[in-house]
Amino acid sequence: MHLWLGLSVGCVFALLGLTGAILVFYVEIDQGLNPELAPTQPLTAPSSYQAVLDALHRAHPDRHGAWRIEAPLEPGRPIMVRYYRPAETAGLAFSPLMVSIDPATLTVGASRFWGDFAMTWIYDLHYSLLLDRTGRTVVAVVGLCLLVSFGSGVFLWWPSAARLRGALTMKRNASGARRIYDLHTLSGVYGVIVFAMLALTGAMLDEPTWFNPVIHQMSPLRPPDTHFSTPLADRDPITVDAAIAAAMKRFPDAELRWIETPADISGVFRINLYQPGEPGRRFPKTNVWVDQFSGSVVASRDALQDAAGDTVLAWLHPLHSGEAFGMTGRIIVLVSGLLPPVLLVTGFLRWRQKRRVRMQKSARLERSSGDSLGGIVRR
Repeated sequence: MHLWLGLSVGCVFALLGLTGAILVFYVEIDQGLNPELAPTQPLTAPSSYQAVLDALHRAHPDRHGAWRIEAPLEPGRPIMVRYYRPAETAGLAFSPLMVSIDPATLTVGASRFWGDFAMTWIYDLHYSLLLDRTGRTVVAVVGLCLLVSFGSGVFLWWPSAARLRGALTMKRNASGARRIYDLHTLSGVYGVIVFAMLALTGAMLDEPTWFNPVIHQMSPLRPPDTHFSTPLADRDPITVDAAIAAAMKRFPDAELRWIETPADISGVFRINLYQPGEPGRRFPKTNVWVDQFSGSVVASRDALQDAAGDTVLAWLHPLHSGEAFGMTGRIIVLVSGLLPPVLLVTGFLRWRQKRRVRMQKSARLERSSGDSLGGIVRR
Protein backbone atom coordinates (compact mmCIF):
# COMPACT_ATOMS: atom_id res chain seq x y z
CA MET A 1 0.00 0.00 0.00
CA HIS A 2 2.73 2.45 0.99
CA LEU A 3 4.79 1.58 -2.09
CA TRP A 4 2.07 2.02 -4.68
CA LEU A 5 0.56 5.10 -3.07
CA GLY A 6 4.03 6.63 -3.03
CA LEU A 7 4.73 5.79 -6.66
CA SER A 8 1.32 7.07 -7.81
CA VAL A 9 0.27 10.09 -5.76
CA GLY A 10 3.83 10.82 -4.64
CA CYS A 11 4.51 12.90 -7.75
CA VAL A 12 1.43 15.04 -7.08
CA PHE A 13 2.45 15.29 -3.41
CA ALA A 14 5.88 16.62 -4.44
CA LEU A 15 4.26 19.14 -6.81
CA LEU A 16 1.79 20.30 -4.16
CA GLY A 17 4.59 20.56 -1.62
CA LEU A 18 6.80 22.75 -3.80
CA THR A 19 3.97 25.03 -4.94
CA GLY A 20 2.64 25.25 -1.38
CA ALA A 21 6.08 26.27 -0.12
CA ILE A 22 6.16 29.10 -2.66
CA LEU A 23 2.64 30.22 -1.79
CA VAL A 24 3.48 30.70 1.89
CA PHE A 25 4.96 34.05 0.82
CA TYR A 26 3.13 34.54 -2.46
CA VAL A 27 2.00 38.10 -1.73
CA GLU A 28 5.56 39.18 -0.91
CA ILE A 29 6.99 37.30 -3.92
CA ASP A 30 4.43 38.87 -6.26
CA GLN A 31 5.40 42.34 -5.11
CA GLY A 32 9.08 41.43 -5.47
CA LEU A 33 8.50 40.22 -9.04
CA ASN A 34 6.49 43.36 -9.83
CA PRO A 35 8.23 46.32 -8.15
CA GLU A 36 5.86 48.72 -9.89
CA LEU A 37 3.21 47.59 -7.38
CA ALA A 38 5.12 49.18 -4.50
CA PRO A 39 3.44 52.35 -3.13
CA THR A 40 5.22 55.70 -3.25
CA GLN A 41 4.81 56.06 0.53
CA PRO A 42 4.63 53.38 3.27
CA LEU A 43 1.01 53.90 4.34
CA THR A 44 -1.36 51.31 5.81
CA ALA A 45 -4.53 53.14 4.78
CA PRO A 46 -5.59 55.76 2.24
CA SER A 47 -7.10 59.08 3.23
CA SER A 48 -10.52 57.83 2.05
CA TYR A 49 -11.80 54.48 0.85
CA GLN A 50 -14.57 56.28 -1.02
CA ALA A 51 -11.78 57.93 -3.01
CA VAL A 52 -10.40 54.44 -3.73
CA LEU A 53 -13.77 53.33 -5.11
CA ASP A 54 -14.04 56.53 -7.18
CA ALA A 55 -10.61 55.83 -8.66
CA LEU A 56 -11.72 52.30 -9.58
CA HIS A 57 -14.84 53.61 -11.29
CA ARG A 58 -12.77 56.11 -13.29
CA ALA A 59 -10.28 53.43 -14.35
CA HIS A 60 -12.97 50.82 -15.14
CA PRO A 61 -16.17 52.71 -15.97
CA ASP A 62 -17.81 49.74 -17.67
CA ARG A 63 -17.44 47.39 -14.72
CA HIS A 64 -20.59 47.54 -12.63
CA GLY A 65 -21.28 45.56 -9.49
CA ALA A 66 -19.34 44.72 -6.36
CA TRP A 67 -15.67 45.52 -5.78
CA ARG A 68 -13.78 43.84 -2.97
CA ILE A 69 -11.08 46.09 -1.54
CA GLU A 70 -8.30 44.67 0.66
CA ALA A 71 -6.68 46.99 3.20
CA PRO A 72 -2.85 46.70 3.24
CA LEU A 73 -1.54 44.31 5.88
CA GLU A 74 1.48 46.50 6.56
CA PRO A 75 3.18 49.69 5.33
CA GLY A 76 4.70 49.40 1.88
CA ARG A 77 1.90 47.25 0.47
CA PRO A 78 -0.53 48.42 -2.21
CA ILE A 79 -4.30 48.29 -1.85
CA MET A 80 -5.36 45.14 -3.70
CA VAL A 81 -8.84 45.05 -5.20
CA ARG A 82 -10.83 42.21 -6.76
CA TYR A 83 -13.65 42.39 -9.28
CA TYR A 84 -15.13 38.90 -9.16
CA ARG A 85 -17.24 38.75 -12.32
CA PRO A 86 -15.27 40.14 -15.26
CA ALA A 87 -16.79 39.26 -18.63
CA GLU A 88 -13.37 38.25 -19.94
CA THR A 89 -13.16 35.20 -17.63
CA ALA A 90 -16.85 34.34 -17.33
CA GLY A 91 -16.32 30.63 -18.07
CA LEU A 92 -13.92 30.02 -15.19
CA ALA A 93 -14.88 29.12 -11.63
CA PHE A 94 -12.47 31.66 -10.13
CA SER A 95 -10.62 34.30 -12.15
CA PRO A 96 -11.29 37.81 -10.84
CA LEU A 97 -9.73 41.01 -12.11
CA MET A 98 -6.95 42.02 -9.72
CA VAL A 99 -6.27 45.76 -9.45
CA SER A 100 -3.54 47.44 -7.39
CA ILE A 101 -3.85 51.00 -6.06
CA ASP A 102 -1.23 53.20 -4.43
CA PRO A 103 -2.69 54.16 -1.01
CA ALA A 104 -0.82 57.48 -1.07
CA THR A 105 -1.66 58.78 -4.55
CA LEU A 106 -4.72 56.58 -5.27
CA THR A 107 -3.18 55.84 -8.64
CA VAL A 108 -4.58 52.69 -10.23
CA GLY A 109 -1.61 50.52 -11.16
CA ALA A 110 -1.65 47.01 -12.56
CA SER A 111 -4.95 45.47 -13.67
CA ARG A 112 -4.41 41.74 -14.11
CA PHE A 113 -6.64 38.69 -14.37
CA TRP A 114 -6.15 35.94 -11.81
CA GLY A 115 -4.18 33.11 -13.39
CA ASP A 116 -2.46 35.35 -15.96
CA PHE A 117 0.51 36.23 -13.75
CA ALA A 118 3.07 34.01 -12.06
CA MET A 119 1.92 33.76 -8.46
CA THR A 120 -1.76 33.23 -9.24
CA TRP A 121 -0.81 30.63 -11.87
CA ILE A 122 1.15 28.78 -9.18
CA TYR A 123 -1.82 29.19 -6.81
CA ASP A 124 -4.14 27.55 -9.36
CA LEU A 125 -1.58 24.79 -9.96
CA HIS A 126 -1.51 24.08 -6.23
CA TYR A 127 -5.26 24.42 -5.68
CA SER A 128 -6.62 22.65 -8.75
CA LEU A 129 -3.70 21.42 -10.91
CA LEU A 130 -4.88 23.99 -13.51
CA LEU A 131 -7.97 21.81 -14.09
CA ASP A 132 -10.50 24.19 -12.51
CA ARG A 133 -13.35 22.40 -10.73
CA THR A 134 -12.25 18.87 -11.70
CA GLY A 135 -8.75 19.58 -10.43
CA ARG A 136 -10.04 20.52 -6.99
CA THR A 137 -11.64 17.09 -6.69
CA VAL A 138 -8.41 15.41 -7.80
CA VAL A 139 -6.37 17.33 -5.24
CA ALA A 140 -8.84 16.46 -2.48
CA VAL A 141 -8.67 12.74 -3.37
CA VAL A 142 -4.87 12.92 -3.41
CA GLY A 143 -4.94 14.53 0.03
CA LEU A 144 -7.00 11.68 1.47
CA CYS A 145 -4.75 9.08 -0.18
CA LEU A 146 -1.75 10.79 1.35
CA LEU A 147 -3.23 10.37 4.82
CA VAL A 148 -3.26 6.62 4.20
CA SER A 149 0.30 6.78 2.88
CA PHE A 150 1.50 8.67 5.95
CA GLY A 151 -0.16 6.17 8.29
CA SER A 152 1.29 3.16 6.48
CA GLY A 153 4.73 4.78 6.42
CA VAL A 154 4.73 5.36 10.17
CA PHE A 155 3.51 1.78 10.70
CA LEU A 156 6.37 0.40 8.61
CA TRP A 157 8.93 2.54 10.41
CA TRP A 158 7.70 2.11 13.98
CA PRO A 159 10.56 0.63 16.04
CA SER A 160 10.58 -1.11 19.39
CA ALA A 161 11.06 1.02 22.50
CA ALA A 162 14.70 -0.06 22.77
CA ARG A 163 15.44 1.08 19.20
CA LEU A 164 13.40 4.30 19.20
CA ARG A 165 16.29 6.66 19.91
CA GLY A 166 18.44 5.15 17.19
CA ALA A 167 15.55 5.19 14.74
CA LEU A 168 15.26 8.97 15.16
CA THR A 169 18.84 9.75 14.13
CA MET A 170 20.93 9.48 10.97
CA LYS A 171 23.52 6.69 11.15
CA ARG A 172 27.13 7.83 10.92
CA ASN A 173 29.44 6.10 8.45
CA ALA A 174 26.47 4.20 7.04
CA SER A 175 26.33 2.74 3.54
CA GLY A 176 24.73 4.68 0.73
CA ALA A 177 21.66 2.47 0.86
CA ARG A 178 21.28 3.06 4.60
CA ARG A 179 21.65 6.82 4.21
CA ILE A 180 18.86 6.87 1.65
CA TYR A 181 16.68 4.83 4.00
CA ASP A 182 17.39 7.15 6.94
CA LEU A 183 16.77 10.28 4.88
CA HIS A 184 13.44 8.87 3.66
CA THR A 185 12.15 7.70 7.04
CA LEU A 186 13.36 10.68 9.06
CA SER A 187 11.94 13.20 6.56
CA GLY A 188 8.61 11.43 6.85
CA VAL A 189 8.62 10.89 10.61
CA TYR A 190 9.63 14.44 11.54
CA GLY A 191 7.22 15.95 9.04
CA VAL A 192 4.27 13.58 9.36
CA ILE A 193 2.18 15.71 11.73
CA VAL A 194 2.47 18.78 9.51
CA PHE A 195 1.99 16.67 6.36
CA ALA A 196 -1.21 15.16 7.75
CA MET A 197 -2.52 18.59 8.79
CA LEU A 198 -1.77 20.06 5.35
CA ALA A 199 -3.30 17.10 3.51
CA LEU A 200 -6.50 17.16 5.56
CA THR A 201 -6.99 20.95 5.54
CA GLY A 202 -6.20 21.02 1.82
CA ALA A 203 -8.82 18.38 1.08
CA MET A 204 -11.37 20.22 3.23
CA LEU A 205 -10.66 23.52 1.46
CA ASP A 206 -10.89 21.94 -2.00
CA GLU A 207 -14.08 19.95 -1.39
CA PRO A 208 -16.07 21.58 1.44
CA THR A 209 -19.26 19.80 0.33
CA TRP A 210 -17.70 16.48 1.39
CA PHE A 211 -16.81 17.62 4.89
CA ASN A 212 -19.16 20.44 5.90
CA PRO A 213 -22.25 18.20 6.24
CA VAL A 214 -20.30 15.98 8.66
CA ILE A 215 -19.19 19.01 10.69
CA HIS A 216 -22.75 20.35 10.60
CA GLN A 217 -24.02 17.15 12.20
CA MET A 218 -21.69 17.68 15.15
CA SER A 219 -22.04 21.46 15.40
CA PRO A 220 -24.59 23.33 13.21
CA LEU A 221 -22.92 25.75 10.81
CA ARG A 222 -24.10 29.28 10.10
CA PRO A 223 -26.49 29.47 7.16
CA PRO A 224 -25.31 31.49 4.14
CA ASP A 225 -25.48 35.21 4.83
CA THR A 226 -28.01 36.92 2.56
CA HIS A 227 -28.78 40.54 3.39
CA PHE A 228 -30.42 43.39 1.49
CA SER A 229 -30.63 47.16 1.58
CA THR A 230 -33.90 49.07 1.60
CA PRO A 231 -33.87 51.70 -1.19
CA LEU A 232 -35.00 55.14 -0.03
CA ALA A 233 -36.33 57.55 -2.64
CA ASP A 234 -35.19 60.65 -0.75
CA ARG A 235 -31.70 59.41 0.11
CA ASP A 236 -28.53 58.77 -1.90
CA PRO A 237 -26.26 55.83 -1.04
CA ILE A 238 -23.85 56.44 1.81
CA THR A 239 -20.11 56.60 1.24
CA VAL A 240 -17.73 53.72 1.76
CA ASP A 241 -16.19 55.60 4.67
CA ALA A 242 -19.59 55.95 6.35
CA ALA A 243 -20.16 52.19 6.02
CA ILE A 244 -16.74 51.52 7.57
CA ALA A 245 -17.52 53.89 10.44
CA ALA A 246 -20.82 52.10 11.14
CA ALA A 247 -19.04 48.74 11.22
CA MET A 248 -16.25 49.97 13.48
CA LYS A 249 -18.82 51.18 16.02
CA ARG A 250 -19.95 47.58 16.34
CA PHE A 251 -16.36 46.31 16.82
CA PRO A 252 -14.28 49.32 17.93
CA ASP A 253 -11.14 47.29 18.70
CA ALA A 254 -11.09 45.47 15.36
CA GLU A 255 -8.85 46.06 12.34
CA LEU A 256 -10.30 46.78 8.89
CA ARG A 257 -9.38 44.05 6.43
CA TRP A 258 -11.80 43.98 3.47
CA ILE A 259 -14.61 46.13 2.06
CA GLU A 260 -17.13 44.65 -0.34
CA THR A 261 -19.30 47.25 -2.05
CA PRO A 262 -22.96 46.61 -2.96
CA ALA A 263 -23.47 44.63 -6.15
CA ASP A 264 -26.70 46.44 -7.07
CA ILE A 265 -29.39 48.71 -5.64
CA SER A 266 -30.51 46.04 -3.16
CA GLY A 267 -27.01 45.06 -2.08
CA VAL A 268 -25.26 45.92 1.17
CA PHE A 269 -21.75 46.85 2.21
CA ARG A 270 -19.90 43.93 3.79
CA ILE A 271 -17.13 45.13 6.06
CA ASN A 272 -14.69 42.38 7.02
CA LEU A 273 -12.78 42.96 10.27
CA TYR A 274 -10.03 41.19 12.20
CA GLN A 275 -10.28 40.78 15.96
CA PRO A 276 -7.29 39.72 18.05
CA GLY A 277 -7.78 36.03 18.80
CA GLU A 278 -8.94 35.02 15.32
CA PRO A 279 -6.62 32.46 13.67
CA GLY A 280 -6.28 34.34 10.38
CA ARG A 281 -5.54 38.04 10.03
CA ARG A 282 -5.71 38.32 6.25
CA PHE A 283 -9.02 36.45 5.87
CA PRO A 284 -10.79 36.84 9.23
CA LYS A 285 -14.43 35.92 9.79
CA THR A 286 -15.79 38.93 11.70
CA ASN A 287 -18.24 40.74 9.40
CA VAL A 288 -20.67 43.65 9.51
CA TRP A 289 -23.34 44.20 6.84
CA VAL A 290 -24.40 47.83 6.38
CA ASP A 291 -27.46 49.14 4.51
CA GLN A 292 -26.17 51.29 1.65
CA PHE A 293 -28.97 53.88 2.04
CA SER A 294 -29.71 54.22 5.75
CA GLY A 295 -26.21 53.38 6.95
CA SER A 296 -27.67 51.12 9.63
CA VAL A 297 -26.13 47.76 10.53
CA VAL A 298 -28.22 45.02 8.93
CA ALA A 299 -26.37 42.11 10.56
CA SER A 300 -23.04 41.25 12.11
CA ARG A 301 -20.93 38.21 12.87
CA ASP A 302 -18.58 38.06 15.84
CA ALA A 303 -16.11 35.33 14.88
CA LEU A 304 -14.94 35.02 18.49
CA GLN A 305 -18.44 33.86 19.41
CA ASP A 306 -18.78 31.29 16.63
CA ALA A 307 -19.90 27.75 17.45
CA ALA A 308 -17.42 24.89 17.25
CA GLY A 309 -18.23 23.96 13.65
CA ASP A 310 -17.68 27.45 12.25
CA THR A 311 -14.55 27.80 14.37
CA VAL A 312 -13.14 24.65 12.75
CA LEU A 313 -13.79 26.09 9.28
CA ALA A 314 -12.22 29.41 10.29
CA TRP A 315 -8.99 27.60 11.20
CA LEU A 316 -8.61 25.70 7.90
CA HIS A 317 -6.94 28.36 5.75
CA PRO A 318 -4.71 29.82 8.51
CA LEU A 319 -3.51 26.31 9.38
CA HIS A 320 -2.90 25.39 5.75
CA SER A 321 -0.87 28.54 5.09
CA GLY A 322 0.86 28.54 8.48
CA GLU A 323 -0.54 32.01 9.25
CA ALA A 324 -2.26 30.73 12.40
CA PHE A 325 1.12 30.58 14.16
CA GLY A 326 2.67 33.71 12.74
CA MET A 327 6.04 33.75 11.01
CA THR A 328 7.08 30.54 12.80
CA GLY A 329 4.08 28.69 11.38
CA ARG A 330 4.73 30.02 7.88
CA ILE A 331 8.36 28.88 7.99
CA ILE A 332 7.33 25.42 9.23
CA VAL A 333 4.90 25.08 6.31
CA LEU A 334 7.58 26.35 3.93
CA VAL A 335 10.11 23.75 5.09
CA SER A 336 7.46 21.03 5.09
CA GLY A 337 6.69 21.85 1.46
CA LEU A 338 10.31 21.17 0.51
CA LEU A 339 10.31 17.68 2.04
CA PRO A 340 7.84 15.85 -0.30
CA PRO A 341 10.30 15.92 -3.24
CA VAL A 342 12.91 14.43 -0.88
CA LEU A 343 10.46 11.69 0.13
CA LEU A 344 9.60 11.01 -3.52
CA VAL A 345 13.22 10.70 -4.67
CA THR A 346 14.48 8.71 -1.67
CA GLY A 347 11.41 6.46 -1.73
CA PHE A 348 11.96 5.74 -5.43
CA LEU A 349 15.67 5.04 -4.87
CA ARG A 350 14.85 2.77 -1.93
CA TRP A 351 12.37 0.83 -4.07
CA ARG A 352 15.00 0.46 -6.82
CA GLN A 353 17.56 -0.79 -4.31
CA LYS A 354 15.21 -3.43 -2.90
CA ARG A 355 14.10 -4.42 -6.40
CA ARG A 356 17.73 -4.86 -7.48
CA VAL A 357 18.44 -7.03 -4.43
CA ARG A 358 15.41 -9.21 -5.17
CA MET A 359 16.47 -9.62 -8.80
CA GLN A 360 20.01 -10.55 -7.79
CA LYS A 361 18.69 -13.09 -5.27
CA SER A 362 16.37 -14.55 -7.89
CA ALA A 363 19.26 -14.84 -10.36
CA ARG A 364 21.42 -16.66 -7.77
CA LEU A 365 18.59 -19.08 -7.04
CA GLU A 366 18.17 -19.78 -10.74
CA ARG A 367 21.90 -20.42 -11.16
CA SER A 368 21.90 -22.64 -8.08
CA SER A 369 18.94 -24.60 -9.41
CA GLY A 370 20.64 -24.93 -12.79
CA ASP A 371 23.85 -26.21 -11.25
CA SER A 372 21.94 -28.77 -9.16
CA LEU A 373 20.02 -29.98 -12.18
CA GLY A 374 23.22 -30.25 -14.20
CA GLY A 375 24.81 -32.38 -11.49
CA ILE A 376 21.83 -34.73 -11.42
CA VAL A 377 21.94 -35.13 -15.19
CA ARG A 378 25.67 -35.92 -15.15
CA ARG A 379 25.17 -38.50 -12.43
